[in-house]
Amino acid sequence: MRFNRPNVILIVADDMGYGDFACFGNRAISTPHLDRLASEGTCFRQHYSASPICAPARAALLTGRYPHRTGAITQHEIHGLDRIALRELTIADAFRSGGYATSLVGKWHNGTFDRRFEPNARGFDEFVGFCGGWTDYYGYHLRRNDASSPSDGRYLTDVLTDEAVGFIQRNKKNPFFLYVPYNAPHSPFQGRAEWIAPYRDSGLNRIVATTYAMIERMDAGIGRILGTLDRAGLAENTIVGFTSDNGPAFFNPPYMLEEGEPTFNERYNAGLRGSKGWIYEGGIRVPMVLRWPGSVAGGRLVDDLAHFTDWMPTLLSLAGVSKPAGPSLDGQDLSPLLTHGPFQVEPRRFWQWNFYWPDIGTNAAVRDGNWKLVRPMIRGTRFFRDELCVSDEDRERTAAFIEADMKHKENPAAVTAVLPVPRLKLQNPEPPELYNLDDDPGEQRNLTDENPGRVRRMLAELEEWFARVEAERHSIAWD
Repeated sequence: MRFNRPNVILIVADDMGYGDFACFGNRAISTPHLDRLASEGTCFRQHYSASPICAPARAALLTGRYPHRTGAITQHEIHGLDRIALRELTIADAFRSGGYATSLVGKWHNGTFDRRFEPNARGFDEFVGFCGGWTDYYGYHLRRNDASSPSDGRYLTDVLTDEAVGFIQRNKKNPFFLYVPYNAPHSPFQGRAEWIAPYRDSGLNRIVATTYAMIERMDAGIGRILGTLDRAGLAENTIVGFTSDNGPAFFNPPYMLEEGEPTFNERYNAGLRGSKGWIYEGGIRVPMVLRWPGSVAGGRLVDDLAHFTDWMPTLLSLAGVSKPAGPSLDGQDLSPLLTHGPFQVEPRRFWQWNFYWPDIGTNAAVRDGNWKLVRPMIRGTRFFRDELCVSDEDRERTAAFIEADMKHKENPAAVTAVLPVPRLKLQNPEPPELYNLDDDPGEQRNLTDENPGRVRRMLAELEEWFARVEAERHSIAWD
């Protein structure tokens, strides 16, 4: 069955890396339904999130704009730093204006504690999920539009799949946009013992084994979504995209492991350097598979550069939906590339992220063709460290944030105030690094000494971009 306007389903995993697919070389994991999706669709092998951390990445995916412009600069919802500014237009706004039913099932993490920033106010007719950055897989509370319901004991990934399937069944006669941001495999690392046992039996430590089991359960849910489309006769009229918000979280602190377990992480990441939080390839390069039978070629691998900001213009274009008036987009329409039309050479792409206050001197990068310039993360800016504090005022503000974060972990509902954002004075940036990703996708050979002119040019471009997006962020009126 084919209507004039295709349905669109966009599925996003949480902290799933490039190496977490069986079809990308991971021999330890089972992802048959994602592997099927890749075999039936077009797979982008040089596809990038807009940030190595979830909330900014999601803001870019939803708006087609760099996260700094949207105001979503880090994941701390208790400080309001995950919010998408009200002046921004979301992809759900655009599809709803085009006559689509719109739904979000899963994790939002782009504004909470204030209904103006929550999904029902940002273009979604229906919302079932949670607004913050994480939740327990068994002891959750789910928002259902304006209501809230406690856990019934079912595994959360299965509940989200049920809700997505239900939305498809209710809307099979009308065009719909369904956004399914699963929270798997984000911590807490939880799953049924029988799902985890095969991975433990293979010798993996508890965290990695549980992570793979969580991904496998999500994969099964995606299989159910694809099966629902098949049974409803909607497969050929539905665009299905799958990606992840950022690279894998490689954290195995000793307190999370059982006695005697190895503390190193065996989780495969396809040879990419870095992980969640870092702007090396392992933190920002994530899979993207798009399937639309009969319209987009299946079994096709694409090596053109693609980016989170591209998907709003691309999906609107494929669906024939006009973008309403709003801020200009940073993304590029990839539909000609998907349908074998003429395609313009990709533009430069930029990244920057650190806690609380953006700073171009740390954890930033620009990619231009096969070249990538990196401003390495200054030691300590991944989290707060005492050595970053250069005054008593810095120390007081840092202590206030740490106290608020600890209280939020103990009782998320108890902390609703947006605290003042500290501006620590970052000192002693690391020297820039330059990599040729065609020859060195693992970012092991720093070529700055051989290319001083290129380093100067790319560094200037990175700084100019940062000045532009930061100026736009500072113009946001939050009230």
